[in-house]
Amino acid sequence: MDERDAAQPLRVSGLYVYPVKSLGGYAVEKSAVLPKGLAFDRRWMLVDEQHQFMTQRTNPRLALFRVEAAAGGFTVAYHDQRLHVPFEPAGDPLEARVWDDVVRVEEVGRMHSEWFSAMLGQHCRLVFFPEAHPRQVDRDYAPIGVHTSLSDGYPLLVIGQSSLDDLNSRLEEPVPMNRFRPSLAFTGGLPFEEDQWSRFRINEVELQGVKPCARCVMTTINQQTGEKGKEPLATLQQYRTRANKVLFGMNVLVSEEGNISIGDEIHLMP
Repeated sequence: MDERDAAQPLRVSGLYVYPVKSLGGYAVEKSAVLPKGLAFDRRWMLVDEQHQFMTQRTNPRLALFRVEAAAGGFTVAYHDQRLHVPFEPAGDPLEARVWDDVVRVEEVGRMHSEWFSAMLGQHCRLVFFPEAHPRQVDRDYAPIGVHTSLSDGYPLLVIGQSSLDDLNSRLEEPVPMNRFRPSLAFTGGLPFEEDQWSRFRINEVELQGVKPCARCVMTTINQQTGEKGKEPLATLQQYRTRANKVLFGMNVLVSEEGNISIGDEIHLMP
């Protein structure tokens, strides 16, 4: 790897929260970083009648649900319909499945589930994953006792703006960062240098990069229209394939929690 220009510090350029797994998200100026990831990130999800998590991979229309921060919770909008979701739901407990994990969740409320069912034209429930409930990170990459939210597998996903710029230089039509749904984006550094990051610090927050993120068909879904195409996955396959997996971004664990803001400097640790 070429020597990075020391005059260009690594800085946080984007913080993104996706409260409901596989729905839209929103940018924040600052956030608490908790052991399971950014506060309020992927603590909710939709489940079908079998209590299986719902995803844009099989239902691209989920991208059309817009999510905004609101007092005491967040607002979900679908076309001209809006729904307020509280941060502190008090619904019935149930078990649900996220990939191979069975997690204990709580239904937010019958009214919320009925609203999503009506919007999607199928029975589903909106459920909440309490902070204290366990979901162990893959033990090949984390010790016992390290947990994540309802994310695909890790508390945080970090992507460099230089990496996106490199990809977009190869595409006929550039794609925005939201195709990759990172928790944290940063400026400075070389394309894909986050692949090599191990331990790094932002203020009092200590983080550990453990595994480049394998990407799937969800990156081909336009987050504004819900339409599915071939890019950017087709181009990434040409130069970012390792062991039959297409890599873009770094999966990260939280070693020490704290607070981070846009503009904060990122310090790589030995």
